[in-house]
Parts: sequence; structure tokens; C-alpha cells
Amino acid sequence: MEVIKAIKTRRSIRHYLADDISEDDLKTVLEAARWSPSWANTQCVRFVVVRDKEIKIKLAASLQKGNPAIEAMNQAPIIIVVCAELGKSGYHGGGNVTNRDNWKVSITGKGDWYMFDTGLTMQNMALAAHALGLGTVFIGGFNPWEVAETLNVPRGVEVVAMTPLGYPAKEAEQSSRLALSEIVFRGSYGKGLNK
Repeated sequence: MEVIKAIKTRRSIRHYLADDISEDDLKTVLEAARWSPSWANTQCVRFVVVRDKEIKIKLAASLQKGNPAIEAMNQAPIIIVVCAELGKSGYHGGGNVTNRDNWKVSITGKGDWYMFDTGLTMQNMALAAHALGLGTVFIGGFNPWEVAETLNVPRGVEVVAMTPLGYPAKEAEQSSRLALSEIVFRGSYGKGLNK
């Protein structure tokens, strides 16, 4: 699938078939994640692949009540839990390079950069899955400490996001997007694209 088409046609899938996913397709999705950009190539992102039904039930139970992704977590044959090793992304030479008072030594200005790195990784996984006919949905509304305990995630590693991975049970509706003229400015914030 062509990249721009994949970006425009990918949808968040909340209903899955129980059909299993081949190891080859799983590895393709994880390989796409592995090739995601990361700050200074620090590669802080880690993955836990869950196929076990009992563990998936525990992961689904960690979601906030009423989260529409709970059903998806129980239906999909695989859940991928995305974690990040802390103190790597946005750090250099053993210390945080962010220092607002001395911006010349600041590299990112944002502290630990792991949220950006995991976001890039999630997008790569979602696009690769979509290209294979699989679905994903980014999940962030859950108790990360419960998930960490369930999966034996060590201290110093943050549970950031989860996604079910499976074949969509039905097509998701296309959501609208703001026009470029509403989100792109030229030269300074607020100066319209067409000005």
C-alpha cells in the first residue's frame, strides 16, 4: 500500500474478529516499529506482545470504565503493550540535556523525549498493520501501574500505550479533519496559510 493512501485510510478499529495473526505478520508490524525514528537513535521503546487470554482480560480491566476499547482488548487475538526505558531519549552524556534557563545546552527543551518516540513507533505499527489488512487503536486511558504489575515491567520502564492487533470485524467510519488553512500558519502563529 502506498504511504499517503495508508495514512489517509487508516482508522481506529474497536471491533475485531477472533482470527489468529501469523507470526510473519506480527513480525512485520514489529519490524516497522523497530525502524521508527527516535531521539538521537536512542531506541528507548520496548514491546510486550500478549496472546494469552487471561492476561488480555487483566489488561482490558486496567482501562478506564466506559472506555470503548475494552471490547476491542478482549476480542483481538493480540495486544501490544508499548513501553519506554526512561532516561534515554532526550538525555545525553548521562544527564538530562533540557535546561530552560540555559537553552543553549538544551537539546529538546521537553525533558525526557520518550512520549515522542513512542508516538512515532505507534504510528509506524498502525500503518504497517493497516497495510497488512489488520487493525489497531491507540489506547492511553488505562492504569499503567496495573499493567506494569501484570506484565512484570521493571522500574525505570514506563508503560505508555497499548493497542489491540487483529482483523477488523467491521469498517470504521472516516472522521473529519480540519482544513490546512485552519492548522497551518506562515511566518508566525495565526498568520493564515493563504495570506
